[in-house]
Amino acid sequence: MKKFFSEFKEFALKGSLIDMAVGIVIGAAFGKIVTSLVNDIVTPLISLLTGSVSLTDLKHVFKPEVLDEAGEVIQAEIALTYGNFIQSIIDFLLIALSIFIVLKIMMKAKEKAEALRKKEEEAEEEEADTELSVLLEIRDAIKKDAAEEAAEEAAE
Repeated sequence: MKKFFSEFKEFALKGSLIDMAVGIVIGAAFGKIVTSLVNDIVTPLISLLTGSVSLTDLKHVFKPEVLDEAGEVIQAEIALTYGNFIQSIIDFLLIALSIFIVLKIMMKAKEKAEALRKKEEEAEEEEADTELSVLLEIRDAIKKDAAEEAAEEAAE
């Protein structure tokens, strides 16, 4: 049993799992924002075109409901309620568009950061190459001086 809990702890505390949990929470909050956008902004604009108060109220009645003298429903209406389906399609399209835009912005930022990192690495390599060439020149000069001194001593 101890091994089970140890394995569960290792699984639950993995970085990717925590990242996924954060993504789910942010996604849920993002979904609420998009739902509000659809319900509070897009739907009223579409309602102006359709003449309906809400898209979810749109339906085609095949057989109306039957009421008794007291006004109670004896037989429910038979209707094709397509308004809720249209609402769901609009929700999906707006969520997909929003996610696409966010991902596009993130990818562009990632590309810029990668280009900047690559440029910095190239500058560091160039600086290292410059330092190396200066050190090699100093070494060669020291060797040359040592060889000249040895030649002078041998000539004396």
